[in-house]
Amino acid sequence: MPSVLIVDDEPNIRRMVGALLGAEGYDVRDAADGTTGLALAETLEPDIALVDLMMPGALDGLGLLEKLRERRPDVPVIMMSGRAALTDAVRATKLGAFTFLEKPLTPEGVLLALASAFELRQARRTAAALREDLGISGEMVGGSPAMHGVRAMIARIGPTDARVLVTGESGTGKELVAAALHESSPRRDKPFVRVNCAALPRDLVESEMFGHERGAFTGATERRIGRFELAHTGTLFLDEVGDLGAEAQAKLLRAIEAREIERVGGGKPIKIDVRILAATNKDLSKAVADGSFREDLFFRLNVIPMQLPPLRDRPGDLPALVRHFSARHRTRTGRPQVTWHADALVALSAYRWPGNVRELANVVERLAILHAGSEVSRADVAQVLPEAGHGANGASATMSSATGESLDGLPLSDALDRYERQLISAALTHSDGNVAEAARRLQTDRPNLYRRMRRLGLASAGE
Repeated sequence: MPSVLIVDDEPNIRRMVGALLGAEGYDVRDAADGTTGLALAETLEPDIALVDLMMPGALDGLGLLEKLRERRPDVPVIMMSGRAALTDAVRATKLGAFTFLEKPLTPEGVLLALASAFELRQARRTAAALREDLGISGEMVGGSPAMHGVRAMIARIGPTDARVLVTGESGTGKELVAAALHESSPRRDKPFVRVNCAALPRDLVESEMFGHERGAFTGATERRIGRFELAHTGTLFLDEVGDLGAEAQAKLLRAIEAREIERVGGGKPIKIDVRILAATNKDLSKAVADGSFREDLFFRLNVIPMQLPPLRDRPGDLPALVRHFSARHRTRTGRPQVTWHADALVALSAYRWPGNVRELANVVERLAILHAGSEVSRADVAQVLPEAGHGANGASATMSSATGESLDGLPLSDALDRYERQLISAALTHSDGNVAEAARRLQTDRPNLYRRMRRLGLASAGE
């Protein structure tokens, strides 16, 4: 419920405007002079302030505006006056007034100004939350079949209001997918608010999610707006939702079912309109089975499941990702661009990437810093990532010494195919042709290995 502070020395104005806004659902407080208004603004932190220009006392309207911009810069201030000169309006605008209303006030004018100011207030809050919370972000890169499938899924379900549960290993880009779902929805111009459930202290989960009133508990020195309210009319992304405790799960379930919340220490239910997107790197089905995650909440969140592939299952995307992160580093820092030798990319492709795309981004940035303006070689990769080129339990080293084939001079796609073919052949040799055992050695599943073998023209005894 948006809160409004009315500061005007005319009792009739305070009474009539207060009644109008109260009927529209606003939480209204008022003050008869600037000094009292400033004290209320500092203790209550209203969403919007309506301030009369001409007021008696030590602090007139322009003085109060100036103080509010200093002490509560995120609060939009709407100035009102029936005797203002053009110079007063210009000065108020320069001091940061959101807009200027002339008296006599009209209900339509007041409500329109309040609605616009509240949108600005929400946008400022959302921007602050995103600056605090957003991790790796940017576009989804890659032309592999797996990524085409992800994009197709986003195109189908993004424009709906369906709840989506995005699963995948850490670093696979779950937040990027959530942001893409929001951007492809009718809510794209509304807030996108992320909650990192794993980072919330258990005793502050309710306050962070639903907000609290001033004095609700020790240390609550002012009202706090929770993430549900910040996301009103937009999208709420619950990252690492599998890490919520039992009590938080119960409160989240109630908020989803009732579509309303209550701030801690508040007695009024607040209606919320949010689309819920959730993500986890845990197997929530197993968590439900062992009793650590509520089955009813799982069903509410898992309306549409989306599984993101790990980077090791889409090695063909790696060169494009490397170029993307290299360009992003250059844009951020202005340092000279690096180039990548084919062998360096092959070495990167051979690594298992347990941290997935996030880990790759960090490695590329490190190499871009160390070798700015020059070419990154296989040896350079090995210095920062010794495991690269030694995946599949040493299969690559065995293969290279057995075949003696050089990858120098080959186009990148051919070099990657040859290297992958050699890795799989070596794993099959060590497994006596047993595809299941070769898949275990290569740390992948058997269907995926069969698909790769067919693409590379490799036969097996089992086919």
